[in-house]
Amino acid sequence: MVREPCTPLEVPVELPATGREWHLVARPRGWPVPEDFALRQEPVRPPGPGKVLVRNEYLSVDPYMRGRMNDVKSYVPPYELDRPMEGGAVGVVVESEAPEFAPGDHVVHGLGWREYATVDARHATRVSPDDAPLTAYLGVLGMTGLTAYAGLLEVARLRPGDVVFVSGAAGAVGSQAGQIARLKGASGVIGSAGSDEKVRLLTEEFGFDAAFNYRAGPVAEQLAGVAPDGIDVYFDNVGGEHLEAALGAFKLRGRAVICGMIAQYNTAEPPAAPRNLAQIVGKRLRLEGMIVSDHLAIRPQFVEEVGGWVRSGELRFRETVVEGVENAVDAFLGMLRGENVGKMIVSLPH
Repeated sequence: MVREPCTPLEVPVELPATGREWHLVARPRGWPVPEDFALRQEPVRPPGPGKVLVRNEYLSVDPYMRGRMNDVKSYVPPYELDRPMEGGAVGVVVESEAPEFAPGDHVVHGLGWREYATVDARHATRVSPDDAPLTAYLGVLGMTGLTAYAGLLEVARLRPGDVVFVSGAAGAVGSQAGQIARLKGASGVIGSAGSDEKVRLLTEEFGFDAAFNYRAGPVAEQLAGVAPDGIDVYFDNVGGEHLEAALGAFKLRGRAVICGMIAQYNTAEPPAAPRNLAQIVGKRLRLEGMIVSDHLAIRPQFVEEVGGWVRSGELRFRETVVEGVENAVDAFLGMLRGENVGKMIVSLPH
């Protein structure tokens, strides 16, 4: 259950001497294991000029973090060994040396995986628990929500009447992508998920027109069964067999948003490419990768439009909340295994 956020009156007068934080201590080979991480006590220090000390209340665990555990060149630097990991977090300011923030303010920032964070004020954004639950700023109104919104509207250039297929559709990004497609006039929205329970959730709660359990049979056959006339847009969170199926199902000039490929994040060997890549030529397809940080300019538009849908009940969201910083690695691994519905979040009771 999501805990109620703190009010300014609950900010402690005395800070603890230390706080717990997760460090990466070994680079995973294949699937990460608990031994790749260490939970350590580190000093809690007053912030310097232009900084704030934040007591984190909720932490985000996300698929992209698996890539940062590899020591390879990418769009974001890898995690350093024996250093605290990073990720989205929302918390309350307990000490401030920045004029724009005061103790009691709630902020979103990028120094998660720890109980206390010293944050440069330039990298913190004030949020209000009166406008939305604090957890929403890590999910439906945060980077995962913006990923779905920008992926459909800016990358795929969604048009009314499009038929849209979303893989991993019960996750944080996928569940929102399908609903945004519907709200923006898609003529059909199809999702895949890893269990019959999640399939029912997609159609009964999130408003997908059709959904299937990708574990129940070949993806291409199941997709053809629910989209016999083909698809216009594919929102890819999975890769692998799903991408191959989408290439086969595309209509002429179909568009794919390559948001993530969680099916291969933990493979020790590179997977074989989809066997039907030649269809890109004949169908004149466009496949484009996306990184959400490229689309921050539309964040105000996203917050206004999606926030309105959330308040009206037109867009629904789920969260899976795991309690305790000590369980953050378990939450992360569970998310990689698909155990979450919607956004996976770690709460830090206090």
